[in-house]
Amino acid sequence: MEIENLSFPEAVKKVAEMEHLDVDAKYFADAAPATKESSEQKQLIDLNEQAVKLYHHILMNTKIGQPALDYLHKRGMTDETIVTYQLGYAPSQRLVKPFFDQRQVDYQLLRKSGLFSEGQDGSLRDRFVDRVMYPIRNANGQTVGFSGRLLSTDSDMPKYLNSPETELFNKRKILFNLDFARPNIRSKQPALLFEGFMDVITAFQAGIKSGIASMGTSLTEQQIYDIQRITREVIVCYDGDAPGQKAIKRAIDAFKETNHQLDLKVVSIPDGMDPDEFIRNRGGDKFQALLKNAQSPIDFELNFLKKQSNLQSEDGQAAYIAAALKLVATVSSGISRDLYLNRLAEEFSIDKEVLKQQLAPMIRRTATQRPVISAPVAPAQAVNQTPRPSDKVAVAQMQLLNRMLHNHDVWLKVQGTPGFAFVDEQYQMLYLLAEGYFAKFDDYNVATFSNMITEDSLQSLLIDIEMINLPQEPSPMEIDNDLDVIMRKAPVESELKQKQAELNQAAKIGDVDKQRQLMVDILKLEQQKRTKEQA
Repeated sequence: MEIENLSFPEAVKKVAEMEHLDVDAKYFADAAPATKESSEQKQLIDLNEQAVKLYHHILMNTKIGQPALDYLHKRGMTDETIVTYQLGYAPSQRLVKPFFDQRQVDYQLLRKSGLFSEGQDGSLRDRFVDRVMYPIRNANGQTVGFSGRLLSTDSDMPKYLNSPETELFNKRKILFNLDFARPNIRSKQPALLFEGFMDVITAFQAGIKSGIASMGTSLTEQQIYDIQRITREVIVCYDGDAPGQKAIKRAIDAFKETNHQLDLKVVSIPDGMDPDEFIRNRGGDKFQALLKNAQSPIDFELNFLKKQSNLQSEDGQAAYIAAALKLVATVSSGISRDLYLNRLAEEFSIDKEVLKQQLAPMIRRTATQRPVISAPVAPAQAVNQTPRPSDKVAVAQMQLLNRMLHNHDVWLKVQGTPGFAFVDEQYQMLYLLAEGYFAKFDDYNVATFSNMITEDSLQSLLIDIEMINLPQEPSPMEIDNDLDVIMRKAPVESELKQKQAELNQAAKIGDVDKQRQLMVDILKLEQQKRTKEQA
């Protein structure tokens, strides 16, 4: 499952085939039905694979492909690398449509492939013209799309052109080179996050084989989730120029929004170069040295902030220090915060105690906003945390659902509790999905259950639940305490939601008296809620 990114049933089937074992087909009937959709997707993948071979043949074996091959050689790419990545060339002559016409490929399939542009009369023409072609593979190594780099320099066409969104290709979900990089990342190499295909390929050619890249978009939650599934170490290696530095800042913010538990670091390429250029000019060894000296996100953000600030004026310095303290407040280690304060105090000749006084309320605000248990962490790294009062309900829900999934006696006990419901909708949804799971299966398997979940947010929550650090066996007191916390909170929370909905409706129709009464009711319920939280 992990190595080839397969579902649990698919992994069972694959291993059975490898070992020549017979497994009754009925076990896979529900998991992977041979639907028209899945059959069509296989046909589209086959279509893309044929296009890869055609583009690659034109590049390597024809005169019309020679300029494109010369371009790649000038970029420092060897024939071995070109073959490894199956790079190709889409010529100006538009040969792809006639190629598939000769093979009598279904017209509707060609329309859905993303390889062609459609005219108003329904006619199809090659989408990619005079472009060096980079096949885009999914995590299983199947070609799902292309990115074409324009060869001509005097054209007003876009420099890069990607396949359109298709049944197979969603650029927000794809990480370029993940299939090649994953074995290297699993062998304890950090995942290197690049901006462009050439960065990844040049690094690979130089022996740096754990590089991946997003598809010309800002990093997405799905891509971060896919990275977290295979590693705990990520180094962001974007371009060293101003746009590249801004892109690094966006990437750091994207990681923050997922509440990740990754060891995230940042490399700043000197002299405004991109990684491809740096490796070609200065060598892979020098780039490896940059990786070894990668800085923390906070260090990068402080430097980035400094470049955006006017430190020549007192107002500019004050604004920078205030913004820097906000960043320092997000650092969980007290020792690290103290070191950053020392640096600020020395740099601006400010009394450290003054900085501490300004920092203290920021730390308190950050602490109340920081979740107790965030994105997935490896079990060996998980740490028991003492929850704050405001986190009691979240922790109780997480602990109880973990116990319910892994212990059938706890499941039966909770199901037999009259009026039980989780407070938060996400936990309740997982609970309902688990009911459906246990209706089909006797024993709990996280991979099988995970395959039943389609929403990314619920997948992430399940990972969080699985990764919390709990004693091996639950005690009756633990279960009763969690139930008590949830049950005391649930009725008030439910009534609050109902009253808020009524208030919104009263506001729509302009019923002022009703709004006034409902506001009183909501205030009373909020007071009850706070009293119960403090109990």
